[in-house]
Amino acid sequence: MKYQCPCGYEYDPATGDPEHGIAPGTAFEDLPEDWVCPVCGAEKEFFVQD
Repeated sequence: MKYQCPCGYEYDPATGDPEHGIAPGTAFEDLPEDWVCPVCGAEKEFFVQD
């Protein structure tokens, strides 16, 4: 399941966010509370399930 930021960035748990220390396989729910969109800086609460 992927998660979409309002800016268009898509978080894919299978890929993670390795550039920001998030390993592939990390579920969206398991992202650190201070993780933000790497494109626009939006907080997790603004993402919607895609």
